[in-house]
Amino acid sequence: MLSYISAKEAAEKWNISQRRVAVLCSESRIDGAMMVGKMWIIPGNATKPEDKRAAKYETKQVQLKPFVKWAGGKSQLVEQIKQLFQQEGPGRLTKYAEPMVGGGALLFNILSLNIFEQVYICDINAELINAYNAVKYNADALIDKLNAMQLNFLPMDENGRKYYYYSIRDKFNNTLLNDDTCTDKAAYFIFLNKTCFNGLYRVNKKGQFNVPMGAYKTPCICDEDNLRAVSKALQNVTIVCGDYTQCRQFADSNTFVYIDPPYRPISQTSAFTAYNTDAFNDDEQIRLAAFFDELNGKGAKVVLSNSDPKNIDPDDNFFDNLYKNYTIERVSATRMINSKATRRGQINELLIHN
Repeated sequence: MLSYISAKEAAEKWNISQRRVAVLCSESRIDGAMMVGKMWIIPGNATKPEDKRAAKYETKQVQLKPFVKWAGGKSQLVEQIKQLFQQEGPGRLTKYAEPMVGGGALLFNILSLNIFEQVYICDINAELINAYNAVKYNADALIDKLNAMQLNFLPMDENGRKYYYYSIRDKFNNTLLNDDTCTDKAAYFIFLNKTCFNGLYRVNKKGQFNVPMGAYKTPCICDEDNLRAVSKALQNVTIVCGDYTQCRQFADSNTFVYIDPPYRPISQTSAFTAYNTDAFNDDEQIRLAAFFDELNGKGAKVVLSNSDPKNIDPDDNFFDNLYKNYTIERVSATRMINSKATRRGQINELLIHN
């Protein structure tokens, strides 16, 4: 007589989540599985189906996308930046470093092309780097948690969503990041990023995330295909949490370095550099310029982006003076983050390179 086991028992037997077992049953990928009441039962002699989620990425090239939205993301400048290094031939660079990675718009474009032999990323934001590591090392568990949040959140009305959003924000702020909580915190981080106002990451003086809920109708909280593709691409990437200067040990004459710091505000009301509790002020911009000089001295190809003060004040030569020994290009970009829609639109940004 054929015996059956529960979805929970199958999950333990196959070392996957119970939710994954339910998905496999609903897709008719487990022979003999049937629904009894509100639970699935599985033949005791059933074997674990092949995981086709990972296999499909082995047969086609995937265009990777950032898995979080990030204020000041460089998706608009990717093509201009890529023109500043040789992608093929004997003179091409073999290493890539992005020491202030943020959302990684350029990073994921470059990883899609597979043109560098070694890749290094760094950021001082511990929660962001924890999310990168969770995607790299714990994609299955992270996806399960994000899927559960998405299934809970999307059907709710506005009041239900607000209650759920702020409960997750409280959990995020009150959960200490450690080895036991890292995947939970990464899931909270990505959920908040996808559902908060404008995808901003902002903290108060206590270091607590304080962005209110956004007004998205159907936010994509769990882009499973992209997360799995990104996880695979990150396997050979060195991920570091810390100050951008740590990349000096990686950078050499074979390295392309892209630096994307918090932008210098172009007006008093546009100041948004509080990605961490320490503001990135003009003194920090000057320290960064000194590090640019250091990398240039090592023979690295260095590109840095920033806001153009001349959008507001034609006589403001802060960056022109700071980087007077390098090439300064002014490129057109669309400014999307402003509380007033009338103040969004085309502005110049700076691409500075040696």
